Amino acid sequence: MTAPRRALIVVDIQQEYFEGPLEIQYPPREESLANTVKAISVARENDVPVVVVQHQMPEGAPVFVEGSKGWSLHPDIEAGVDPASKRVHKVYGSVFAGTDVAEWLRENNIDTITIAGFMTNNCDLATAVEAEGLGFAAEILSDASGAIHLANEAGNVSAETLHSTLMVLLQSNFAAVATTSQWSDAVRGETELPKSNLVVSAMEGRSVAVG
Repeated sequence: MTAPRRALIVVDIQQEYFEGPLEIQYPPREESLANTVKAISVARENDVPVVVVQHQMPEGAPVFVEGSKGWSLHPDIEAGVDPASKRVHKVYGSVFAGTDVAEWLRENNIDTITIAGFMTNNCDLATAVEAEGLGFAAEILSDASGAIHLANEAGNVSAETLHSTLMVLLQSNFAAVATTSQWSDAVRGETELPKSNLVVSAMEGRSVAVG
């Protein structure tokens, strides 16, 4: 079996997610941050390319205005990444939309992306879903990502329920879900992470529901 050719995609670990209306609630944002820093270190030690992504909004937007404090990357991320790492600014949820990320991955013979960062329920999800159509395998680090509480006309959901549910959904089709520790072992061993599929997940889900 051919070893995965990975790139670690660090998604939007910006100050907006540590203070203000978009504060990550689950897993605890400081834990997710620390695990992302660990993943960056493992990537650098094992020659896994790192792509650092920042979301940006136009002047007058309530969040992510380029150059603002909230737009800035968390200092721990700035300190951990190689200055030569690829940097990307995006305006959509997916890191692929409107950027050259897919082309860069292909030019560097990458076939698997590992997603770390924020938010599980928005940019991480959008990136994993779009990766499938672009022909890339995806992984997501469950303890190096995070969600927020949501409430709107459709109902409400806690960050913990939202994050946990999306991990199950992603594992069923779009991405292999792993902890940072599990992923680190896979990187060092040059092995794939296990991923379910929709049929198996459906059968097991029905069994659990009936039981």
